[in-house]
Amino acid sequence: MADVLYNVIIVGGGIVGLAVALEITRRFPQFRLLLLEKEERVGRHQSGHNSGVIHSGVYYKPGSLKAKLCVTGAAAMVEFCREQGIAHQICGKVIVATHEEEFPRLEELRRRGEANGLTGLRSIGPEELQQVEPHASGLRALIVPSTGITDYSAVCDKYAGLIAARGGSILTSTEVIGIKRNQAEISVETRSGAFSGKSLINCAGLFSDRISRMAGDDPHGMIVPFRGEYYDLIPARSSLVRSLIYPVPDPRFPFLGVHFTRRISGGVDAGPNAVLAFRREGYRRTDFDLRDLGSCLMFPGFWRMAAKNWRSGLGEFHRSFSKAAFVRALQRLVPEVRDEDLVPGGSGVRAQALTREGTLADDFQFVPSDRMLHVLNVPSPAATASLVIGRSIVSTAADGLLWQ
Repeated sequence: MADVLYNVIIVGGGIVGLAVALEITRRFPQFRLLLLEKEERVGRHQSGHNSGVIHSGVYYKPGSLKAKLCVTGAAAMVEFCREQGIAHQICGKVIVATHEEEFPRLEELRRRGEANGLTGLRSIGPEELQQVEPHASGLRALIVPSTGITDYSAVCDKYAGLIAARGGSILTSTEVIGIKRNQAEISVETRSGAFSGKSLINCAGLFSDRISRMAGDDPHGMIVPFRGEYYDLIPARSSLVRSLIYPVPDPRFPFLGVHFTRRISGGVDAGPNAVLAFRREGYRRTDFDLRDLGSCLMFPGFWRMAAKNWRSGLGEFHRSFSKAAFVRALQRLVPEVRDEDLVPGGSGVRAQALTREGTLADDFQFVPSDRMLHVLNVPSPAATASLVIGRSIVSTAADGLLWQ
């Protein structure tokens, strides 16, 4: 408790916080490490509510942190799953253009992927697409053979087990409510007591901006929660999808559009859309929190974003409330899908950083500040790249926080 001085306190037990803790126990085994998670288990939010995809790195701007960390991170994740006996599969995917105006964007994805070091990318026509995904329809497609699937909840549990085995401490059901720092230490107040550390790493995901402000730092933006809603293909129709079928994404947004994803468990997800959630952990349409919504509406960057993207936003909300509209979007990729083939599935909430200028942050953001490091934007492909994100954050912290 307060009489123990930890070398590092990590706030947040999602897959990134766990990966950071895992890397610290590897590189600094002598450190006293404490990870605080407000839920009763680790990996309960973004880490446990995603599609399970091991992304290849085809989407990301060459030279960006996302591009560099995703490509190496995917290989590290596959190796980790193999070593630890976690179910995974390299199934590949196709990105399908259904209109000619998407051809240049599809070609740009191929160029980006090759610049990021991917091999085996190949453009195909409708005939070969039918051989790869017999029920898919499109004018042209890009094969991405290195994409895979796994179970990130199982990955989180394995990270946590390894951290504990190496001497790290993980406390769940421990919500942070205050942070104070003086010259000697950083004091972290929780609903379960106070803890002291020499340094702190903020990996709080949906609440990372609030933890930053709690610590007296300005995150220069805010986290806006976007809910992604899925349908599941009924088992009798899961044969419509062999692996993963994606549309060509709109480059204006960091979302990939509704798509089909075969799960490692054997089922097939359809979705997600991307709608503003009225609560930071708002997994249902009816979830509402006045503080969460109010802070969003009072943030000038939100209205600047809304002014630029209101048409697409209305379309996403329409699909949220209209199954027929959702089905029509899916039929662009797999025309045989029918309303009766889909049942409501799960949902996830993406922690997306938004600037005061109304721009959705496009890259990872790791911001050091006086013995602290704030991880302020780590959306997808964070799960894929978590191991190397952990290494990168620890390297940044080791330099900037003067660890010895």
